[in-house]
Amino acid sequence: MDTLTIKGMQFRGYHGVHAHEKSEGNDFEVDVILKTDLTAPASSDKLSYAIDYTKIHDIAKEVLAGESVDLIEHLCYKIGSAIETKLANIDSFEVRVRKLGPPLSTQTEYTEARMSWPRS
Repeated sequence: MDTLTIKGMQFRGYHGVHAHEKSEGNDFEVDVILKTDLTAPASSDKLSYAIDYTKIHDIAKEVLAGESVDLIEHLCYKIGSAIETKLANIDSFEVRVRKLGPPLSTQTEYTEARMSWPRS
């Protein structure tokens, strides 16, 4: 199985459990790792055979800019579910959502949720 990775998409979003996260916002990073057969685009060099990763970026952007939620797990699930619904030519994939600089009592680089599709 081949892999196509879209790594480090950065967004500002108003998600989190605390009121200040919903009003001031947080920085988020999203990765999507796709597992599928890339033979057709690789051998042909034709965009028409490739996975349109701008659609994946747009899905992540829409979710992060959308309705405020409490948990990064929920953001991860919403992104993955939308990818599964809108892009049929992917065998399996993983979504990772990171909240950068989460509000913890010590300096922390990020918190991260990872989910894989298809869901069992």
